[in-house]
Amino acid sequence: MPYKTKFVPLNKEKYVGDVEKIMCKSLWERKLCKYLDIQDSVIKWCYECVKIPYMSPIDKKKHTYYPDFMVMLKEKTGEIKTIIVEVKPEKQTKEPANKKKKSYKNELVTFLINEAKWKAAKNVCDCNEWDFKLLTEKTLFR
Repeated sequence: MPYKTKFVPLNKEKYVGDVEKIMCKSLWERKLCKYLDIQDSVIKWCYECVKIPYMSPIDKKKHTYYPDFMVMLKEKTGEIKTIIVEVKPEKQTKEPANKKKKSYKNELVTFLINEAKWKAAKNVCDCNEWDFKLLTEKTLFR
């Protein structure tokens, strides 16, 4: 069963959007919400607030990708930086290796769609001078 929980920030003024409608789809997303909410360097942030069109390699149709977070932060140098952040399990960031596994086809489809979404997100980021970050359990829990 999918995880879904409401998150209400302590620092509501930092959140862009309706603070009553933040619904995290994973514990990892919730953990990042908490981090963004209390981090002094974070000026503004939002959850699933950016729409990015992409072409699916599976059905060859246009779809819309909503990255998990958009974050605006102030670096130690004083520079303001905008980052698009996606939170995913490490195994969904790599092409599946075991072709004999029953779930291989589904895992491959997931990977290929994710790859198309992230390529589109990187293009949007490049055009706007933003950064794109992909966080997994290996990077999120450090």
